[in-house]
Amino acid sequence: MSSFNRAGSRRRRQKRVRKKIRGSTERPRLCVFRSKKHIYSQIIDDTTGRTLAEASSLSKEFAPSLGRSGGNKKAAQSIGEAIARRAREKGIKRVVFDRNGFLYHGRVKELSDAAREHGLEF
Repeated sequence: MSSFNRAGSRRRRQKRVRKKIRGSTERPRLCVFRSKKHIYSQIIDDTTGRTLAEASSLSKEFAPSLGRSGGNKKAAQSIGEAIARRAREKGIKRVVFDRNGFLYHGRVKELSDAAREHGLEF
């Protein structure tokens, strides 16, 4: 694995952050992944290895409203709202934020801000 390209740099940041962040039953991990065209988020309990809630710009719920523009800030805001709503339905209020090696900027920041506004505590 080359660490001198963009993907290698993200992997190094991801490994460094994952050493410190661990999702538990009381405070699961909110993991964000962004691709060029879409954005995805999951709430994961690392003790059991289960995904408790998920939302992505590819899901049928967002396809009519987002269309093909799943990779912009508006889409990230709606995914942040959705993950917060689904977490509240499951009784989750506090999470640990995992930016997954991506810089806390742009779409990742919009998703986290929207999730905070709609009730999740980081």
